[in-house]
Amino acid sequence: MKYVLVTGGVVSGMGKGVTASSIGVLLKACGLRVTSIKIDPYLNTDAGTMSPFEHGEVFVLDDGGEVDLDLGNYERFLDIKLTRDNNITTGKIYQSVIDKERRGDYLGKTVQVVPHITDEIQEWIERVAMNPVDGTEEPADVCVIELGGTIGDIESMPFIEALGQFSYRAGPGNFCLVHVSLVPVLNVVGEQKTKPTQHSVRGLRGLGLIPDILACRSTQPLEEHVKVKLAQFCHVPIPNIINLHDVTNIWHIPLLLRDQKAHEAILKVLDLQWYIIGPKYKLNCVGKIPREPKLAEWTDRASKCDKCQTPVRIAMVGKYTGLSDSYLSVLKALLHASVALNRKLVVDWVPSCDLEDSTAEETPDAYEKAWKSLKGADGVLVPGGFGDRGVQGKILAAKYARENNVPYLGICLGMQIAVIEFARSIMKLNGANSTEFDPSTKTPCVIFMPEGSKTHMGATMRLGSRRTYFQVNKCKSAKLYGNASYVDERHRHRYEVNPDMVPEFEKAGLSFVGRDESGRRMEIIELPTHRFFVGAQFHPEFKSRPGKPSPLFLGLIAAASGQLDHLLQRPCGVFSPTGRCICFPNANGPQRLKVYQNGRVIKQLKGLVNGPYPATGNGAIPI
Repeated sequence: MKYVLVTGGVVSGMGKGVTASSIGVLLKACGLRVTSIKIDPYLNTDAGTMSPFEHGEVFVLDDGGEVDLDLGNYERFLDIKLTRDNNITTGKIYQSVIDKERRGDYLGKTVQVVPHITDEIQEWIERVAMNPVDGTEEPADVCVIELGGTIGDIESMPFIEALGQFSYRAGPGNFCLVHVSLVPVLNVVGEQKTKPTQHSVRGLRGLGLIPDILACRSTQPLEEHVKVKLAQFCHVPIPNIINLHDVTNIWHIPLLLRDQKAHEAILKVLDLQWYIIGPKYKLNCVGKIPREPKLAEWTDRASKCDKCQTPVRIAMVGKYTGLSDSYLSVLKALLHASVALNRKLVVDWVPSCDLEDSTAEETPDAYEKAWKSLKGADGVLVPGGFGDRGVQGKILAAKYARENNVPYLGICLGMQIAVIEFARSIMKLNGANSTEFDPSTKTPCVIFMPEGSKTHMGATMRLGSRRTYFQVNKCKSAKLYGNASYVDERHRHRYEVNPDMVPEFEKAGLSFVGRDESGRRMEIIELPTHRFFVGAQFHPEFKSRPGKPSPLFLGLIAAASGQLDHLLQRPCGVFSPTGRCICFPNANGPQRLKVYQNGRVIKQLKGLVNGPYPATGNGAIPI
């Protein structure tokens, strides 16, 4: 196993996560299997109980792990599925060591940070790095490890000591350290300053870690003499000094690394620069060729994103709009769908509190601005959240979208809000509410799930990948998912739609088109008479990928940009970034294959071909 460690210096928030993800993309494009680990030095066991204002969004994995948002970057960039163990925290490490001490595993030894905590960190990394993450049974070739925080932080010291030991444990040619640092420009001087990076590297060396590669963040490309100075004082060769300057979109970062031959520098340190041609692991191999990254699809996507000109405006109505990282996966899912449909995404942040009547009295300017943004949007999205602050504003947003035929997507709480609004406005149940906001409500549309815990908050929700079965084959959601009979999506919630009230809702016109395996837990709602009014109890944003947009987000953007009918007419509702797919009308038996371009037959292949076929949806393969 080969390891790439990404550390950061000078300041936090420089983009270590994107850098680590981009390195992974580059190595994967060179034909290597890649996995990722994020180290967070905080004492929390996981990110599940932290406010989004503290640490950004909580990303949810298939196994129910509530983890740092950087794991979302890894999954999106590398198109892999990680586990909760891929996020290491101080809390997890200490809990594991203490559990071992209580069992007597240390045989009476004095348990200390060194060697017990540091050994636990190293063993955890080695164990998790071997777990397959790409859908095969094969372990990764390279594990990219990101150390959270900044070099010099007191809470990260045990990890730095452990990683220093680990570099020797892995052995020569198996460990590469990439240090991300800042090269600022002072407005008064107008010169790129290297001193912060020099001090950062000096501190790193003093802690026992020697950088192989410097990744320098800057607003503009580094000047050549700056690289020479960094090489001289940081003891890093000039070819190993990589500049990560500001770009138009983050999909350019892997291309930036490739253009500066970062893959050659990393592969050389890891002794992986050659493909071996011939018998593997034998001395009499036929020959070897250099590894070169294949990033044609990535290049096209980055270029396409830059060329999108026609705007589509989405009003994001939420509680945590003051920090965009609170909704990072939602933003990325919107971007994936927008680029796929050739639209330039414009997000209007609407604090849900500002839509409420109380704001009209206290701060009328904020009230007017919020409503202007909502009414000027092409679509409305109400994401997940907890607590009663701003709930009335979200209800008003759902009401506006429903009454004015504006495309609406409600996620988790956003779906529950839509149900409450429907009960109040259409069914005239004025007291309708969620027991989360009013435990004594006489009309509980949304209730606490029976299996939930009211005493412990951490990891007690309905978490991870769960299956949703479509109840209506012709509904918009089912078509967007390729006419599938079921979908697997990730969940994170404590409350659910009251199943006892579902018959009343359906009688009034609200359709529950998706349910769980029991049929009593509501997963997807739709208003059949509305242009696009969809709510999902799950979080579809967590499985959206740059090349595979989430179907529900694709539906929202398509409806907001006038392309929904066209999208739903595609064979089996299957989406392809190229707009082309081969359709098998009947996924078995002899037939003539038809090639579709954006819903039209552009070619009919000659001859009969026998099935069955490797089909997605109901017999279609994007090409």
